[in-house]
Amino acid sequence: MGNYMLNRLIENGSVMRTVSLPRGRHSLHTMPTSTGYEIRTDASYDWDGRKRGQTPFTVLQHTIAGAGNLRYENRNYRVRAGETLLVLVPHNHRYWLEQHGRWEFFWISMNGEEALRIHKAILAAAGPILNLKPQTIERLADCSYRLISGGADAPGSASAIAYEAAMVLYDDVFGSHPAFSHEYRTMQHVIDYIAANLEKPLPVETLADVSGLSRAHFSRVFTANEGMPPAEFVLRKRLQRATKLLTQAADLSVKEVSLMSGFEDPNYFAKVFRRYFGASPTEFRTTGMYSSVAAKSQQGEVSSLATAD
Repeated sequence: MGNYMLNRLIENGSVMRTVSLPRGRHSLHTMPTSTGYEIRTDASYDWDGRKRGQTPFTVLQHTIAGAGNLRYENRNYRVRAGETLLVLVPHNHRYWLEQHGRWEFFWISMNGEEALRIHKAILAAAGPILNLKPQTIERLADCSYRLISGGADAPGSASAIAYEAAMVLYDDVFGSHPAFSHEYRTMQHVIDYIAANLEKPLPVETLADVSGLSRAHFSRVFTANEGMPPAEFVLRKRLQRATKLLTQAADLSVKEVSLMSGFEDPNYFAKVFRRYFGASPTEFRTTGMYSSVAAKSQQGEVSSLATAD
């Protein structure tokens, strides 16, 4: 393939495509939010990861020529030609171009639970500056070009392209790091176990046993991969299940929803539910709040809450 797609993207000229599609009833786990190719030559190009809102998304940006700057968790990097920047938002980072500098790049931004999970695992394994294979860059450029030229006109096709980009990145990073890949697969096994057993007690000790790791090591690896401690992850998943049951299973009582979501005490369930959603489970069900707040829950925007187990 050579540099055919990268050159085609460059020849297409500076462009930014914002992907804004109507939200359906079902949230897609990987979705592009913007993509494009630019040459920046002034200091107005300056992004602070703490000032871009609270909706989580990722930025994957490959430097074609020139260079830019990144400060990531109080460490400074120079992002040079051939290097790829990966960051999450919101997060403590800033990337910018100095006065009289030149930075030529293309980027793909995306959100969704799966995109965030994969990119968090990559950041934990490799950090925010990646040295990717030429064929990986070529395929990422192809994904960007397809999104720009019509591939983002429908949710399914846009999601498929974004997921392809995430998987290409995954293969490049973890294909050469078998230890990291093993840890990633182990955490996926734990996540699958959580999803299948949400109605049961899920203390950290049980999850550590499922992973085959010590409790302390499991907690460190899980937090690095998922961006949150195991107990908080479990709580978020339980709240997600509760919102779905409340809106999709009208025949279930609130107590039954509580038990099926892993909350043994309905009073505790109501307290935690109100703390996040600002309404009791009954109010949530009867006032039709699903479209606005359940979507937040599905995107992982549950704030810090008491642990579930």
